[in-house]
Amino acid sequence: MSSIELTSSQKSILTALINLYGEQEDAVKGEAIAEEVDRNPGTIRNQMQSLKALQLVEGVPGPKGGYKPTSNAYEALDIQRMDEPADVPISHEGEQVEGINVDGIDLSSVHHPELCRAEIHVQGSVRDFHEGDSVTVGPTPLSKLVIDGTVDGKDDTANILILRIDDMRAPDEPAEH
Repeated sequence: MSSIELTSSQKSILTALINLYGEQEDAVKGEAIAEEVDRNPGTIRNQMQSLKALQLVEGVPGPKGGYKPTSNAYEALDIQRMDEPADVPISHEGEQVEGINVDGIDLSSVHHPELCRAEIHVQGSVRDFHEGDSVTVGPTPLSKLVIDGTVDGKDDTANILILRIDDMRAPDEPAEH
């Protein structure tokens, strides 16, 4: 499938739908999406029409109805969908966050002598994280890497946290492959 160019509004609505669908595994009501992205439910309904036309969303009729993301939605946002992903926990201000899983960690500015940043890609909403918050990511399944950092920024649309790394550690013993 060729790549689909989405507006930032469409991306944030689709991301919210995928996050909410991942939490409840059932059709998501437009009102829930509206609340997540801080928009009017009417706006969500209008945007859903265009997302349906792009085959990124399917509508589910009835009282338990709502919207479901299609597999194309995950591709459009470049999200890998696994049946049983390994659990990579994230803690916010010392409390483990439920319903969120780390999808990827990109290290940037590692060559800088005083500053090292990590881009933490998550499946789940990063709306409750704010600049200056303390975050711990990991341990990762294979290398048991744990990153402690402070939120330096975030991208709500793409579910990315930018951390200023305070500490990063992995055990000395070889990982079991």
